This record gives sequence, C-alpha cells and structure tokens, in this order.
Amino acid sequence: MSELKIFVVEDDEWYSELLTYNLSLNPDYQVMKFKSGKECIDALKHNPDIITLDYRLPDMEGEKVLKEIKSFKQDIEVVIISEQESIETAVSLLRLGAYDYLVKTKDIRDRLLNVVQNIRNQRGLQKKVETLQKEVEVKYDFKRSLIGNSEPMKKVFELIDKAIKTNIVVMITGETGTGKELAAKAIHYNSTRKKGNFVPVNMAAVPRELVESELFGHEKGAFTGAQARRIGKFEEADGGTLFLDEIGEMDLSVQAKLLRALQEKEITRVGSNKPVKTDCRIIVASNRNLQEEVKQGNFRDDLYFRLFGLTINMPPLRERENDRLMLARFFLENFCKENDLLLKVMSRSAQKMLLDYSFPGNVRELRSIIELSAVMSNEVEILPEDITFGSSDDSFSEDTNRELTLREHTHKIVKSYLNKYDNNVKLVAKKLDVGFSTIYRMLKEMEEHPHEKQLN
Repeated sequence: MSELKIFVVEDDEWYSELLTYNLSLNPDYQVMKFKSGKECIDALKHNPDIITLDYRLPDMEGEKVLKEIKSFKQDIEVVIISEQESIETAVSLLRLGAYDYLVKTKDIRDRLLNVVQNIRNQRGLQKKVETLQKEVEVKYDFKRSLIGNSEPMKKVFELIDKAIKTNIVVMITGETGTGKELAAKAIHYNSTRKKGNFVPVNMAAVPRELVESELFGHEKGAFTGAQARRIGKFEEADGGTLFLDEIGEMDLSVQAKLLRALQEKEITRVGSNKPVKTDCRIIVASNRNLQEEVKQGNFRDDLYFRLFGLTINMPPLRERENDRLMLARFFLENFCKENDLLLKVMSRSAQKMLLDYSFPGNVRELRSIIELSAVMSNEVEILPEDITFGSSDDSFSEDTNRELTLREHTHKIVKSYLNKYDNNVKLVAKKLDVGFSTIYRMLKEMEEHPHEKQLN
C-alpha cells in the first residue's frame, strides 16, 4: 500500500509526542504535528489522508476545525480525540463527517492504531474498486473491445454510439459467436448506467420451471426448496442493465409476465402479491429470427413489439472482409501476453488459411483457433500446420445430417484432411493419430467405391 500522510493536531505537548511517536513507528506513515486549529487548516494544502484532532484546542473548537477540513476535502478522514466522554458530542461530530471519536484513556494508543489501520484498509479497497471500474470502462470502450474496420462493423459502431446516449431498449441479433454479449457490455459500460450492475441471463441455460424465479425472485416457502427469500435478476440489475440473451428460448407463459414487467417497471416475486419497482435498462439478444418465431406462434407479438427498439445486427465473420486478420493479431498478442509466451506472428500462408475459411463459429471460433495455434507452434511464426479448424470442409459439416455409413463418414474425414494438408499423407496420419498404411488403405477403398467421391 502507498504511504499515508497523517496530521496530529494536539496542544498538549506530551500527548502530541505520544501520538506522533506511536504512529511514526510504522514506516508507511508520514506524520506531521500541529498545536492549533489554524496551523492545521493552513497546512491542508499538503493533502493529508488522516487527521487526529483534539476536540478542545486553544484557538477554536474541534467542531469548527472539522467543518473546515471537510469543506476543503471531503475524503480526509478525521479522528476526534477528546478528554470528555459525551455521547451527544460524539454523535454530533460523527454526523458532521468524523470517522471516529476516541476518548483519552490508557488504551488510546492501541485504539488509534487500529482505527488508522482500518482507514488504510478501506482506502486500499476503495482504490482497488476505482481501478477495476476504470479497467472495465477501458475494456468495454467499444472501439477497443469490438475490433474491426469493415463496413458492417462501422455500422455496428454507429448504432452502439446511438444506444449509449439513451435508455432505449436494444435488440442485438446475429449468429452464435458474433459477439452479442460483448456489444451489450459495451453499451452498458459507456452509458450513464455504467456504475450500476450489468446482469446477463442466458435464457437457454435456465430450466423452464426456474425462469420465473430467476428473473423475478421468490419468497421463502414459495415452492419446495425455497428456504429463503431470493431477489431476481430484475432487482439485481436495478439502476443498471439487464441483458436477456437468447430471448427466443423463453416460454410463452413467462413472456406474458416479462411484458408486464417491462410495461409497468415492476415485478412480483414468486410467492408474493406485493409488486416491487425496478429501474433497469433492457438489452435482449437472439440468434433466431424473432419475426419468424412470432409467425409460428412461438413468440408473443406484443412482447416482440415492446422489445423492438434499436436493432443492432452483429455480422458473421465471413462478411467482415479482412477483420479476421485484425482479430487474429489481437487474440494472438493477448494470449501470448497472458501466458508469458514469446510474442508470435501469423505467417502469410497461415493468414491465407484464415481468409479462406468460413468460420461457422464466428469470432468465438477464431479466438479458439488462434489460441490453440499459439500453443501448438514451436516457432515465433504461426505456420499452417499449427492451425486446426473445427471443420476444414464446409460441406462436411453440412452433410452430417445426411444418413451415411460409418465407412462413408470415415472416408469423408480423411478426404477433408487430405484437402486441408495438400495430400500430405504423413501429416494427415499424424493429425488423425493413425498409421500411414491406414490412410493408404482408405484411399484404395475410395478408388474401389467411386460413388463415395461425390460426397466430397
């Protein structure tokens, strides 16, 4: 922890020396002593962290000095030290902002050192909170956290910029892995609600029978297992932002209650009849086409229109031109830094592989691929053999729904790996963890069953 600057304001020379000496035993405490209130006030420009203040000084009352100190800087902590044990005086001074009131007794030394240590601990915690808050704000500065300069991403940036200026409901659409939650966080942490909670709820991950309790909370005894009152996500997000991910997965019965909560800005806990006011911004996301869900009767039209605010469509990575190379460099640098690895770079041939791949898993898949390549690489440069795609052949993943024999599936896997690694049988055998002869045998089988080639 950093050094604490402490003022000791005491007109009794012996007592002043006692306090100063004991506080100075800690090398992290810089102690200055003063005999009068005026001397203390004149020295406030040195910005002390803590002031121990004698209540009765020769030139002015401690109450007046306290007011002057708090007027100069509110976060200077003042510990009143007095000979009189007056509850009324102590309460009055605490209301004016004094941190504590200590009576001059035999154990004053120990009590004062404990109080100062408590103040120090609290200040350290507060600084950590402030630092974390600043880090979060920087992290979710959307022009840093959402990376790209393609035209689709420029459109996303424009819409996020509009979203952060108001509390309008935001609907974020896009395929899985495109960064919908990241966009929601960018909106929250750049808005006027950034000091409030950002509360994400993945509707697809909450069991249907628990959704209502998860969102609105419940009272003790509301159902079997409800052993205590529990606040829901709406109350947790009060003053902040509630992010409802995969909103299209919500059951119709809960959709009606969500609509009421949005319209009335109040919720009712399960097992209670008492409404609770809430004030949270709503951001929703879905990888489904909610308009189609409405047509099919899976989503309430009135809820859809209530949620239809500012719509931001997160583009798939395949439509983001060269953003994938920019993102790849970003993920690679971060991963190397976080894992104390020598900074690596992508070779030209590796870059070409990234540009030729369609990334069905979008940004999330790209990140995983890059991190794995950094681990697999033995060189400073990432090479093609260091890169492993979840599916190197798009048609392979598309055909998994077709009914194929086990041999046909196996041949298809081998063929996709041979295409990926330029028919390098040795490398393919290593990647698939089989012998060379197995690959040659499968190639021979493919020659003997030419109709299976049509599958590739």
